[in-house]
Amino acid sequence: MKSLNITPLEPTTALKTQVYKALKELIGHIDIYSGDEPLRLDERALGEQLGVSRTPIREAISRLEQEGLVENIARRGAFVVRKTKSEILEIIAVWAALESMAARLATLHATDDEIASLRSNFTSFDDSEEAQAHIDEYSETNIHFHQTIIELGKSPLISKMSNPLFFHMRAIRASTIKDKDRVSRSVSDHIRIIEAIESRNANLAEQLVRDHALQLAEHVDQFVNYLD
Repeated sequence: MKSLNITPLEPTTALKTQVYKALKELIGHIDIYSGDEPLRLDERALGEQLGVSRTPIREAISRLEQEGLVENIARRGAFVVRKTKSEILEIIAVWAALESMAARLATLHATDDEIASLRSNFTSFDDSEEAQAHIDEYSETNIHFHQTIIELGKSPLISKMSNPLFFHMRAIRASTIKDKDRVSRSVSDHIRIIEAIESRNANLAEQLVRDHALQLAEHVDQFVNYLD
């Protein structure tokens, strides 16, 4: 298992919830598509690093398994789920529908200040050269950008439906952002999306967000061979 830096948890009555959130956050920031094998979750090592017994670790892993993020394989252990290429393409298609509708709703329901925050969080990367020079930081900003659009749509149902997809969307965006001209295209698309939402052009915002996601699907289909 990869070496992970984890801060021990403080014992509380909500320890099970803390462990669950810590593990979910942990695997959400790992490049699960690097290497040829899925990532194994070592209960003993995780318990030692979090400063808890293996019982809440097992309970958290079981909860993550119910959410489809972890798979228990008999006599082998628990592994973070890796999707096939066809599954990733389907996830992106569904995400495109949800995020594009969230963008439309954002033009109708988000406040001016909320929309302004979308730009202010992105201004440090309004130049593709700057983004390329700080690619890891930009990758996180890119992921947060799309998560923010979902939030600005202010639709609890869209948020609920997108949550299980976000884990894999985050992973595939992080693993492809360094490919070819993905950074420069990402920066350009984000600026156009921000401008459409700022002008409250619902049709354009919806179209741009949908097209942006489907471009990712096209890239995955053509170039991401390690998912085959």
